[in-house]
Amino acid sequence: MWPLYAAGFTTAFGAHGIAANLGGFTDDAVTSLLVLGALLALYDGAEVVLKPLFGTLADRIGARPVLLGGLVAFALAFALASALYAIAGSPGWLWAARLGQGAAASAFSPSALVARLNPAARHGRAFGGYGFYKSIGYTLGPLLGGVLVWAGGLRLLFVVLAVLAAAVAVWAAITVPAVPPLPRARQTVVDLARRVSDPVFLGPTAALAAATAALSVGVGFLPVTGADAGLGTVATGAAVSVLAACAAFVQPRTGRALDAGRLTSRTGLTAGLLVTAAGLGCATLPGLVGLLTAATLIGVGTGLITPLGFAALAKSTPADRLGQTMGTAELGRELGDAGGPLIVGAVAALATLAFGYAALAVLIAAGTLITLARNRAPARLPDPAADAGLQDHSQPSVTGPPEPTPPA
Repeated sequence: MWPLYAAGFTTAFGAHGIAANLGGFTDDAVTSLLVLGALLALYDGAEVVLKPLFGTLADRIGARPVLLGGLVAFALAFALASALYAIAGSPGWLWAARLGQGAAASAFSPSALVARLNPAARHGRAFGGYGFYKSIGYTLGPLLGGVLVWAGGLRLLFVVLAVLAAAVAVWAAITVPAVPPLPRARQTVVDLARRVSDPVFLGPTAALAAATAALSVGVGFLPVTGADAGLGTVATGAAVSVLAACAAFVQPRTGRALDAGRLTSRTGLTAGLLVTAAGLGCATLPGLVGLLTAATLIGVGTGLITPLGFAALAKSTPADRLGQTMGTAELGRELGDAGGPLIVGAVAALATLAFGYAALAVLIAAGTLITLARNRAPARLPDPAADAGLQDHSQPSVTGPPEPTPPA
């Protein structure tokens, strides 16, 4: 599990290490909050298109080669971005760099491997641990990214990320066991549409999308709020890291509570959505108190939602469709990751940034009310082969390296 945790850290560090430092570029590449929102969303827009495709590919050829290929492509994308940025010397190349990095990152989201390498009874703990180390990447990204940009500009940050991704690829190639694809029943487009439109899929996926939207907005726009309040770059970077640190603290505990039966997915997801919406509301308050309160509540809310959402999807998905389902769920997350900054940036361009925060808070709160009004979801995603008695969908456990225990 350690290389999978490292892969999650790498993509989080790469995405947010760059995103948290884009606001400081005030020349023609980033001239308004709307353009900043679009630049933040571009990385995730590439993932929206490609993640379901890579998830289906993982079901066909195995998740391990897709993971390794994605890590190598991620390293090459950052190396190429560094070279282009060095040659051109224009922030306009950030658009091409973000697009290529997002395309590569879409291949190595290891959520399906996390589910396959752990029995169902430990999914909460496994996804909580994965979320913990990914949140460490979110935490260190703004801080270390800011230091690297200060020391050598974006080129240095790109080089460090390329080396990191290459090292994780080598580690995963040596350590991660092969997880062969499972025999699959034939699936039509209608079957797929039925599966992804079922409430048992839509509920957790919508919650994950809302959490990711709030997280992306917090990383991208809270530094702008801090700068408007007269805070320096170190203080604003630390405030963003408070958000990620709270998410890192909450996720392993949430996963253990789920596995122990002390928390249900429905209750935890509802609480997480409400806390996240409250955090966005607090971002409209002026000064340092509002900034830190927003960062804390958004971090706690996303920390509740992330492991519960993924564990619910893994529990309700046939083993031979894990890659496809997780890839499609990741598409929902990336829609939130891209849509959140776009919504806040668009509203902020028309009014103020406080109104942008408020608009997203209202949308998430409304989604929570819809979730509460929804009837109890079925226990498992519908699957034609199961209905015909053709396939056993019990979750297999593939023997792999011992799972590290996240810090208490």
